[in-house]
Amino acid sequence: MNPAPQQRPGTRLSATVLGARDPRALGAFYARLLGWRVIEDQPGWVMVRPEGGGAGLSFQHEPELVPPTWPAQPGQQQVHAHLDIAVADLDHGVAWAVAVGAREADYQPQQNVRVMVDPEGHLFDVFVGPV
Repeated sequence: MNPAPQQRPGTRLSATVLGARDPRALGAFYARLLGWRVIEDQPGWVMVRPEGGGAGLSFQHEPELVPPTWPAQPGQQQVHAHLDIAVADLDHGVAWAVAVGAREADYQPQQNVRVMVDPEGHLFDVFVGPV
């Protein structure tokens, strides 16, 4: 067993990875939604990042992906994580998300946040915040 290091090694968050039946299509969706660019496009793996750098999103081929049920229900696939996407104007942000391929979830628990569903069934929230 190796002893624990005395100092934290250099680290950074590279990306959040989402499973996808079609990683290329989901990568294109998020690139368009966020105004980012695809920086890697391989069979089974796509990465998108903002122009200025920083953490991005990656999409891994998962042919057996089961989208979560929203709202959560016993015995159904649960939401494990979701993305929060800040917009300057809620109505405009929701309309843009729909225009590029998302849909609004049927259940909306908050008036100032919209729960959206991406083309693979992952949830993300759109809310007004600093952009």
